Amino acid sequence: MTIHNQEQTHLITQICLLAGKIILQNGGETYRVEDTMARIASAYGIPSSQSFVTPTGLIFAIDGHTQITRLIRISDRSTNLLKVSLVNDISRRICNGDLEAEEAHRLLQQLDVTSYDYSNTQKVIAAVIACGCFVIMFQGTWADFLPAAFIGGFAYLFFLIAHYFVPIKFFAEFLTSIMVGILAVLAVSLGLGQDLDKIIIGSVMPLVPGLHITNAVRDLMAGHLVSGLSKGAEAFLTAFAIGAGIATVLAFY
Repeated sequence: MTIHNQEQTHLITQICLLAGKIILQNGGETYRVEDTMARIASAYGIPSSQSFVTPTGLIFAIDGHTQITRLIRISDRSTNLLKVSLVNDISRRICNGDLEAEEAHRLLQQLDVTSYDYSNTQKVIAAVIACGCFVIMFQGTWADFLPAAFIGGFAYLFFLIAHYFVPIKFFAEFLTSIMVGILAVLAVSLGLGQDLDKIIIGSVMPLVPGLHITNAVRDLMAGHLVSGLSKGAEAFLTAFAIGAGIATVLAFY
């Protein structure tokens, strides 16, 4: 496709920015954001484009007879890999020539405003099952399965409530880890569980920043030092909050 006018160029710029924004907001890697924007621009007839992506914002520029530079600030980030996958599908359709610019922009706008999120009830149920299974995976006993499942589910519900009232994620994770430590100590003291370490480890697993650690390492290996260090620092703060909360409880146990 050849760009004929300024309006089309602006539209393609908006498509690239919107696709990159959705991927970045929902847990995608930095290299994926840059690669997706470059492929979309190239598919629509703009072979020369530049992008600079960090966890808190992205810059996209088009070189040539029409020079355009746009910046988007990223303030809210979460983990929703379904949205990342759907953006990849739209990008592939664009590269295959199956989507005109107007239709691609409409689909991305619709994807951006659709949550595709699980309900809090489903999240808590998943946390209950995951925490119990993590205890077994870490070679715990079945006697600790139910205590860890109950504590993990209750703690994750507490995290959702705490994060709602305290938007700073670090403090919500710190308070949740304190709750996990208190409940685990009570369970062992009352004879409801046997291995305190396994119960605590299984119960805090829903809070562990596994995706952030993976993306940080992947970005560092790809040479995206700013994004890699930023995501690594975010993962470190989460791990520090979890460890500090548990350590606070164990210090008095």
